[in-house]
Amino acid sequence: MAAKEVEKEQNAMPFPALDAKDMAILKLLQQNARITVREIAEQVHLSTTPVHERIRRMEETGVIKQYATLVDHAKVKKGLMVICYVSLKQHNRRAGARFIKDIQEMQEVIECYNISGEFDFMLKVVAENMDAYYDFHVNKLSQVDNMGHLQSVFVMGIIKQTHQLVH
Repeated sequence: MAAKEVEKEQNAMPFPALDAKDMAILKLLQQNARITVREIAEQVHLSTTPVHERIRRMEETGVIKQYATLVDHAKVKKGLMVICYVSLKQHNRRAGARFIKDIQEMQEVIECYNISGEFDFMLKVVAENMDAYYDFHVNKLSQVDNMGHLQSVFVMGIIKQTHQLVH
């Protein structure tokens, strides 16, 4: 399935506009996904039932996609982060779908974006070290069918990293 088709499928269920209380709930959940409904209710000045209903509605409509635990890459032996820019040889639906399927199966790839410009995709890859990345690059990524041009950029330091969209 092409990237646009996946996005259409994910956005298929309509959701009502978010009000200030919804945005406040989202902000609290982004800061701490383990916060209790009671704690949220106290901070947004609602009772627990409407807070629970709002959260459930946002989950069902896809506003809240999932809850996650952020991990320090270095502490789990994934201290090398690489941004890979990829151009495909062929630009048709079948070739794109095959590339996406292959990338989704690679555990080293933690994010993949369909981008505009000189390259078709941007991948965020993590590995234990340069040797592990070299092995991934040579034996997995460069072996993907329809691979055109591949450029690797090594992250030397993270200046800002957040997943908070609602402020």
